[in-house]
Formats: sequence, structure tokens, C-alpha cells
Amino acid sequence: MAEANSSNQDLFTCPVCLDLLKDPVTLNCGHSYCTGCIKDCWDQEDQKGVYSCPQCRQTFTPRPVLNRNNIVAELVEQFRKSRIQPVVPAPVVCAGAGDVECDVCTGRKLKAVKSCLDCVLSYCETHYKAHNELHPGRKHKIVDATGQLQERVCTQHEKPLEIFCRTDQTCVCFLCMVDEHKGHDTVSASAGRKEKQTHLGETQRKFQQRILEREKELQKLRKAVETLKSSAQTAVEDSESIFTEMIRSIERRRSEVKELIRAQEKAEVSRAEEHLKQLEQEIAELKRRDAELEQLSHTEDHIHFLKTFQSVSNTPETKYVSSTCVNQSLSFEAVKKSVSSLKGQLEDFCKEELMKISAAVTEVQATLPSEPTTREEFLQYSCHFTLDPNTANSHLHLSEGNRRVEWRRALQSYADHPERFDGYPQVLCGEGVSGRCYWEVEWSGKNVFIAVSYKSISRKVRNALWWFGGNDQSWSLMLQSSSSFWHNNKETKLPLVASSRIAVYVDHWAGTLAFYSISDTMTLLHRVQTSFTHTLYPGFYMNTGSSVKLL
Repeated sequence: MAEANSSNQDLFTCPVCLDLLKDPVTLNCGHSYCTGCIKDCWDQEDQKGVYSCPQCRQTFTPRPVLNRNNIVAELVEQFRKSRIQPVVPAPVVCAGAGDVECDVCTGRKLKAVKSCLDCVLSYCETHYKAHNELHPGRKHKIVDATGQLQERVCTQHEKPLEIFCRTDQTCVCFLCMVDEHKGHDTVSASAGRKEKQTHLGETQRKFQQRILEREKELQKLRKAVETLKSSAQTAVEDSESIFTEMIRSIERRRSEVKELIRAQEKAEVSRAEEHLKQLEQEIAELKRRDAELEQLSHTEDHIHFLKTFQSVSNTPETKYVSSTCVNQSLSFEAVKKSVSSLKGQLEDFCKEELMKISAAVTEVQATLPSEPTTREEFLQYSCHFTLDPNTANSHLHLSEGNRRVEWRRALQSYADHPERFDGYPQVLCGEGVSGRCYWEVEWSGKNVFIAVSYKSISRKVRNALWWFGGNDQSWSLMLQSSSSFWHNNKETKLPLVASSRIAVYVDHWAGTLAFYSISDTMTLLHRVQTSFTHTLYPGFYMNTGSSVKLL
């Protein structure tokens, strides 16, 4: 009897507290609970206004009145008395961090062991048994407990996602197949998984290869960063030492100039003071004799007068009277001008050298910025240029706000200017390029050069070295019956350019210069990788009947 009763203990166990029923009540759905347990559950649902059975989820509205089930209470009491020893309940495992909680448990949540895709609920051991008792003949879709239960259910139809739609590459339920996915190419989820599984290995290999490549890049970059830091520290220390020595050298030169001035001052003052002493002595002697003559003029003794006059009237001789010429414009102003000139030359020299130093510093890059690949990306670096009238050759006519240039036989009445190109029909823009810059031009005619150049390029000499591309200060794309690239008087043959629109991209820091042909697509014509030491200026060369317009 005790054995039978022990096997029936689940019949008298409250599904909520998992203990023998206390003051049992039975709901309209047939499930029994402790009065206190079911009240606690429904107290939590008061705000919803809808009350449900914790096991079968049947809902009740309004909240049912609970009446004690005396028959069940009597059976529970008999079972309690008939037990020979307490039945040790199965160990209770509470849900911990990372565990899936039972959706039916109230209060203390137990660890779920199974999830039902039809009921969209997860169950602990006890509630899973109750679920199977409630649906004895129906086969629900049961999976191991998962915390991603809602992701396995169609949000529209609340049915399990069991179909894979190849057309839309998404998981759907059976109702979706007859609705918005009607007529689509569909297979079972398992078949879809099998298809994708074949690509998984290949994708993993690609990822693993990418990981290896990135790890190598990571190691190289880390090494580059360490090298950069070490090199930068050495450069700072060396620069400090060199500048300190330069300052000391200038201090020594300052002291030398100061000593030179003081020495000259001392020498000339010494000579002048000697002159002063002689002059003062001579003046004193002359005054003494003048006084004697004054006194002699009043004597009445003729003999004394005659004897004394001869000795007193002789003028004392000095070596300075005839040889001394006093400089009335004494000044060290010339020294000041020389020092000021030295200061200006030194500042100009330092400024020029600092630009070279700055260019050398910016060339040191641990990572090179990625270069644009599409026209949309290039346009992010668009720059606005205008042609500089002070540089335009007399055959070149500027118009449209100095954005268009055209060769004309009639000479333009430009004023003389040191920056004007007198030797070749060339013109430079007024704005320079020192970073990333992109611009487009439209050309027409028989002979046009689209170029970039340093501002120091010669303007007045007409020889083969000073047209754009004929020297080491300019780079030029030549467009005529054939196309080519020129730099330092060296030609690189290119395919014939048919497009009338040309794009130029410069990354001054990275030393990149590229020319593109623009039509329906963007085609690279020529690319140069070098080191720019000065600011670049867009420039153009053209002959009879040719024109260029900045877009």
C-alpha cells in the first residue's frame, strides 16, 4: 500500500511548490493547487486582468472564486497518514547564471530542461512531466531547453519555424508558405541547414586564413609602432642635441660680434682720449702764453718787452694740429644692418629647411591611409581651384571666374609680373595642394598638358627643361594625337585617351599622384609614387585652339 501510495505522490503534489497540497483547490481546467500558491500566482497577474493556469495556460476572466476541494483534501490527508516514511523529493535545481529558467515556476525559478516550440514555453523536470500528462496523445515539438525560444517561433503566426525559404533566405513557418512566401523555393529547415553546412567549412577556412593574415599584420603593426616610438625618441633627443649646439654656436657668434664691437670701441676711444689729452695740454699752453702776452702788453720797460716777446710769441708745435681729422658721423649702424640681414637670411633658411623637415616627418607613417577606389569616395576630397592671372602666358585667355583657360593668337594685355610664364603657354592655379586633393577638368583641342608643379619652376626661360614635365619640379599628362606621362624630361607612353574629362588625385603626404579618365566609368591612366618636398600647384600647358576648364 505504501509503495502504491508512494508512486502516486505526484497526484497529490502542488505543481507550484512541489510539496503535498495544502488546502487544495481545483480550477475549471481540472488542475489542483495549494490555495496559497495559486493566489500568489494570480496576484502577480492582477495588472493584466487575465488569470491563467500555470500548467495548461487556460485563461479565466474575471478572477475565479477559489473553493476548497474537500475530496482532494481528504485523499491528500489519507496519503499523508499512510506514508511509512517521507518520500525524498527529487533534487531541486534552481536556475543559475546562464541557465534557462522554467516559464511555469513562480517565485523561485528552477532550471529548465526542455522547451516546447508549440507552447513556446520552457519547463523544469516537474512541469515537463505535467506538460506531457496534459498532452498525452499530441506530439509537440520538443527541444532541449533554449533561451532563444522566441527566435524559433514565427512572430506573425506564432508557429514553429520549420521551413527555409531559399528565395528570401529566411526561416518561415507552414502558414507563411501559403501566405507571403507562396510559390517560393522552400525546403525543410534540416535540408536548408545541410545546404548551408556545405559552405560552412569553406567559410571557416576563409575566416581562418583572414585571421592569420590579420595576425601577421597585427604583429607587423606592433613592431612598426615600437620602431616608430624608438625612432621618434631618438630623433627628439638628436634634434634637441643639434638645436642646443646650434643655439650655442649662435651664442658664440653673438659674443664674438659683441667683443669685436667693444674692442673697436676701446681702441678708438683710447686713440681719441690721447688726442683729447694733447689738445687739452696745447690749449692750456696757449692760454698761459696768451696771459703772458696780455701782461707783457702793459709793461713800460722797453728792454724787458723786447727780450720777452720773442720767446712768448712763438706758437707751440703739436703733431695733431695738421694731421687730425675728426669723424663727425661716428656710428655702428652698418653693423646693425649686417646683423639684421643675417637674421633675415637665417629665418628664411630655417623656414625653408623646416618645410623639408616637416615633409620628412609626415612621411613617417605606421599605417598608410587607404586610397579611394570609387568616384564617390574621390569626390570627398574635392578641392576648388582658380587660375592665377599673374602666372598666365600672354597667349592664354582666362574666363568664367578664372576657371577656364583658352589659347588665343592675339596677345593678352597682362601687366609684367615676376611669376608670369613668358617662355611657354602655361598657367598655374593660385591654390596649392599639401594634403589629399581631387579635381576634374574638361579639355579640348590638339595639345594639352594637365600638370602639377612646384611654385619654384622657372617662368622666364624658354628651353626644353621648363615646360610642365620637362624637369624634376613638375609632373604632366600630355593629351594630343597620342597620350603620355612626362616627368624630369622622361616620357611614359600611355593608351590614347578618348574622354574629354580628366581627374587628378594627389595625396601629398603619401607621395601619390594619379590621373584618371572619366566617362561612364573611372579609368586609371597613370599613377606615380614619389616623395613631394614642396606644395604642389595644378597647372596647364596648351597650344593653338586648345582649352581647359576646371569643373
